[in-house]
Amino acid sequence: MRRMFKRILVANRGEIALRVVRACHDLGVEAYVAYSEADKDTRAVQLADKAVLIGPAPSAKSYLSMPALIGAAQAFECEAIHPGYGFLSENADFARACAENDIVFIGPDPDLIDKMGEKSNAKQTMKKAGVPTVPGSDGPLESAEQARELAAEFGYPVLIKASAGGGGKGMRLVEKEADMEHQYQAAKSEAKIAFGNDEVYLEKYLIHPRHIEIQVLADKHGNAIHLCERDCSVQRRHQKLIEEAPSPALDEALRQEMGAAAVRAVKEVGYTNAGTIEFLLDAEKHFYFMEMNTRIQVEHPVTEFITLEDLVLEQIRIAAGEPLDFGLDKEISPIGHAFEFRINAEDPDHSFRPNPGKITKLILPGGPGVRVDTHIYEGYKVPPTYDSLIAKLIVWGKDREQALARSKRALSEFVIEGIKTTIPFHLAALEEKAFKNGMVYTDFIETYMSEYLA
Repeated sequence: MRRMFKRILVANRGEIALRVVRACHDLGVEAYVAYSEADKDTRAVQLADKAVLIGPAPSAKSYLSMPALIGAAQAFECEAIHPGYGFLSENADFARACAENDIVFIGPDPDLIDKMGEKSNAKQTMKKAGVPTVPGSDGPLESAEQARELAAEFGYPVLIKASAGGGGKGMRLVEKEADMEHQYQAAKSEAKIAFGNDEVYLEKYLIHPRHIEIQVLADKHGNAIHLCERDCSVQRRHQKLIEEAPSPALDEALRQEMGAAAVRAVKEVGYTNAGTIEFLLDAEKHFYFMEMNTRIQVEHPVTEFITLEDLVLEQIRIAAGEPLDFGLDKEISPIGHAFEFRINAEDPDHSFRPNPGKITKLILPGGPGVRVDTHIYEGYKVPPTYDSLIAKLIVWGKDREQALARSKRALSEFVIEGIKTTIPFHLAALEEKAFKNGMVYTDFIETYMSEYLA
């Protein structure tokens, strides 16, 4: 068994960098933070044991620069690198570069990142594990004609999706045969630009589905568990805005069935560390594998609230070779209810347009069951260079009703001036009857909040 690390390089920014720093300190591990010139004044940099400048603001020259990050880890004798989410967190080449330089990548093995990151291959792996999958092509499409033949078999509408993709990029909805050629070519073009890989595959499009994901942890000793589900159905252009756990759509039997399927998937591929198996749930409560995220996710705090576990800390323990020490001899059930609201520096009244700038006033909410994960502070300048996520508001209650009431109060207390944010959108969503009743599907915004669409 590897001993616990002495020093970890945090290869990310924003609230997740700060989150990793705190987990390191809870373990008695030194946290060295890699930062770009644009992030010299962030909280993670301020709280790090040492801050390491790795390049200018553009991501390609800093957070996506493998030589800069590997060099920083070597120069300061960091035994491991935590990639957070985004940037290089699901980059198999980076994981290999870490291994080649005797640095532990806090995540799965690079071959598993490759295997599960390529979606059409991941789908075949799930079929082998006995996990239900959405009807669709068995691999990348060879032509628009093949896509037309499959769509005729499964029935319209269908989705053309990037094999190497995520976040809605390289994804096109095809509602009738006449649109297939255009949408097929558009999806391939978008996939090539976004991921450097133009392979696409086809799936049957489910009407009014829910987006349900299962959090999993697996160690290097053959142990794997699930930590219940998150409902991530409130989305705009496939970008999540609100998450909750547990899902109001699942009863305990379905929760354990989906959790067992996720654990089977993890064991089938020999996965280790934290990951998420994402499913679509149809109106008849049939669930289908969608994709696997081989990293910690933005929405992990809602799971932490309902399981009382520190997922980032567990990531580090697993990477250090320690075994899981909870949840192995019993089924884990949720404790209470939690919501997460993504607070983005965006103007929801103008198509969620990014709205960087200086924060002139900041008042964070508090009270029982309220947590804010953020790197911002009064006077902080939100840069235009990166993703617009600036904070996450996570709220817990003993049941969904209490969690909703606390969420409304906390959002009302949350003051950010100087820039536009998504707080008004979240307050409006809480007033929708469908949201209050838990009847939320992936088309919630289109159906009930059309004023927030472009």
